[in-house]
Amino acid sequence: MSSIDTLTLEVADPQAAQTFYAAAFGEHSPVRVRRAEDPTSGFRGFSISLVVSQPSTVRALVDAAVAAGATTLKPTAKSFWGVGGVVQAPDGTIWKIATSAKKDTDPTDRSVEEVVLLLGAADVAASKRFYVEQGLEVAKSFGRKYVEFASPASKVKLALYGRKAAAKDAGVPVDGTGSHRLVIGSGVGSFTDPDGFVWEN
Repeated sequence: MSSIDTLTLEVADPQAAQTFYAAAFGEHSPVRVRRAEDPTSGFRGFSISLVVSQPSTVRALVDAAVAAGATTLKPTAKSFWGVGGVVQAPDGTIWKIATSAKKDTDPTDRSVEEVVLLLGAADVAASKRFYVEQGLEVAKSFGRKYVEFASPASKVKLALYGRKAAAKDAGVPVDGTGSHRLVIGSGVGSFTDPDGFVWEN
């Protein structure tokens, strides 16, 4: 496995979700949607990060998402690592928009440099072993806290974080049950990881 080909969100109303993502992220939306009504509540165990080039792009994407109906979980703010904000789409998906840049250097646009799928793992080390067995190559690893996998052939990067830390990073309580309502598409087969995340061909 060398890449993630698609991210599919399972939503109750695909048309409403498509309308939201077109307004929020336009052609830069990295997700597909399909209808599903599997029960889910609270934190669904993942977030999707859009890594952009500069602070004005962060603000433009966050503002567009909120205008389209997203809820602000963490307002856009500066930190020691850059500038970022977190919103929750009407379908429940958590989005983090961030840049490591502290200042704007180019005209503002809404282009996305990288997409990171962050999965909250009950046991980061166990999930890391599982994905290595599936053929992923570790790019960065910080003990049992955080793992990032290489993604040379994909714009979507996979990362693992402890579930509590992932919820804190997103600005939501850690409690949650039911379906993740996320399907990860890759050409290596179909399986379910130790935390219940589904992969499909």
